Amino acid sequence: MENGISIYPGLDNTLEENLQLIEMAAGYGIHRIFTSLHIPETDTTALKREFGLLLQAAHRHDMEIISDVSPAMLPLLGLKEFNPSALRMLGITTLRLDDGFSWQEIAGLTRRYPELRIQLNASTTTSSVLQHLRDANADFSRIEALHNFYPRRGTGISEKALVHANIRLHRFGVRVSAFVPSRNGRRRSPLGDGLPTLEDHRDVSTSFAARHLVALGCDAVFLADALPTEDEIAALAALKNDRVILKARLLTSDAAERQLLTHPFTARLDEARDAIRAQESRPLLKQTGSAIHPDHTDKRPIGAVTIDNEKYGRYMGELQIIRHAQPADPRTNVAAQLLPEDLQLMPYITPGRKFSFQFLEQTDII
Repeated sequence: MENGISIYPGLDNTLEENLQLIEMAAGYGIHRIFTSLHIPETDTTALKREFGLLLQAAHRHDMEIISDVSPAMLPLLGLKEFNPSALRMLGITTLRLDDGFSWQEIAGLTRRYPELRIQLNASTTTSSVLQHLRDANADFSRIEALHNFYPRRGTGISEKALVHANIRLHRFGVRVSAFVPSRNGRRRSPLGDGLPTLEDHRDVSTSFAARHLVALGCDAVFLADALPTEDEIAALAALKNDRVILKARLLTSDAAERQLLTHPFTARLDEARDAIRAQESRPLLKQTGSAIHPDHTDKRPIGAVTIDNEKYGRYMGELQIIRHAQPADPRTNVAAQLLPEDLQLMPYITPGRKFSFQFLEQTDII
């Protein structure tokens, strides 16, 4: 996935902190940086002094720089007018266009400047604009979209709005990204309330918010706040855009069960009422020649990850995530339990969709 961090020179972080953030992100394989150069609270003197050094550091790691483009930012970069070639020479590789650009201008940019990527505002781009771009022969291979983030509480968009926007953009072949806030790092000033795309994500963990965005169809995720923690950057690096990733407490010590649980799975097309059934689990177990012995045959609450044991005959190895609580059965082991937060991700595991687990031991502190 092409996930990213955000840097705001001249605002909260020192130059050294921003450089360390670039190094850390690059070390985790994250190679995109979003920046906004027209935040009113920015120290413009510091921005002018630091921006070039940050671009150089990003260039050393072959990182993509995405920048908002507006008339206000041009003097900060020493430009008298909008000049895509000059912006590219400075090291800005993707231009995020918002207000002030017509669809004719955007289409022209995609054709005339193949070295640049154009990023639309995913939260506001309409089907009409997309159709106009298609009619104007825009090069859609150069176009992507990024949702807004929302500093003020109560202004983030709804899940429904995000999903509708994603579907609209995907119909035109446009990849979509969105922002998650930092929960444990430094939240960007002046409000310090996080910078989520979805209002629902303002006070949840960065890991959950990121995995939720992927479940909702986002192709990439950006950490929006000024100085996230290393664990939050690692959470972005662990994302997979082809599946829903669920966090769970691991309850089994059995080697065969643990090995089985490391695989990605696909939800069966013949959807069960009471559980999400893994399509591949029984064949995978059969390939290993292992047996599942009865263990932890406890009652099965919602979110229990179960594996049928040898007492279930040919169903041995059947892996399920429980949708509706069920009583204990001596033929079925409870191998793990989804974290309470992650129960919210179960509805997105629709028939044919892939899923996998990230496990915490019973003794781990969540």
